[in-house]
Amino acid sequence: MFEKKPYTENRDKNYDLLLEQLKALLHGEKNQTANLANAAALLNQFLPNVNWVGFYLAFDNELVLGPFQGLPACTRILLGKGVCGTAAKMRKTLCIDDVTKFEGHIACDAASRSELVIPLIKKDILIGVLDIDSPITGRFDETDTKYLSLFCNILITKL
Repeated sequence: MFEKKPYTENRDKNYDLLLEQLKALLHGEKNQTANLANAAALLNQFLPNVNWVGFYLAFDNELVLGPFQGLPACTRILLGKGVCGTAAKMRKTLCIDDVTKFEGHIACDAASRSELVIPLIKKDILIGVLDIDSPITGRFDETDTKYLSLFCNILITKL
């Protein structure tokens, strides 16, 4: 179903274009759901070899499913549980090369092998997380983490 596609030689330039596309999508729109939905769709279209991309939003002591692209997903995740809940509780980006080796991993999609989760924090308040899954072990690297963190920083200004 998925084949490993090589990135173009200039990933930085491609990510810069992605950030500009996000800014254009967000321009003039204040609705959080609309902005998260467009951000998820943009990432799903841009990122090769991913099987799920979306957001979980923080409510009380859990994360609740928000806008996403992919198969149906877990609706609620307690803070501290799974990769998403752990990243949210720690308020730290987690790049997991092999989710089968992550203690307490929640398998919403059995095809997922690697995962990148970036907390969305605004004015020291946890808003939620960006969650991206891939069926390829070791799919995400430092370049992905750097630019997707910048992506989240831009998005946070509209949340």
